[in-house]
Amino acid sequence: MAIVDVTVIPIGTETPSVSKYVASVQKVLRQYETEGKIKFQLTPMNTIIEGDLPILFEVIQAMHEVPFSEGIKRVATTIRIDDRRDVKRTMEYKVERVNSLLQGE
Repeated sequence: MAIVDVTVIPIGTETPSVSKYVASVQKVLRQYETEGKIKFQLTPMNTIIEGDLPILFEVIQAMHEVPFSEGIKRVATTIRIDDRRDVKRTMEYKVERVNSLLQGE
């Protein structure tokens, strides 16, 4: 299982706001989550997705296509992958682990 950090940036929008594109991307992610293929978390700056790496690449491509389907002519997508194979860790575990260390201070 891998965790990816994805940011999809539509270039050439009519206004500086991109929230409508973010909402459209989130709809794609909800569908994948409903199908049980991924878990995801929206943050103020990006989206974190957890799942099997081949599925995550499929999801990232679907996310990347969203602004094009809404008339945008250029899209920049950044991806960061955390793929640890010696143990299985979830997004929640990673956050809980850091918080437990902070409580021990």
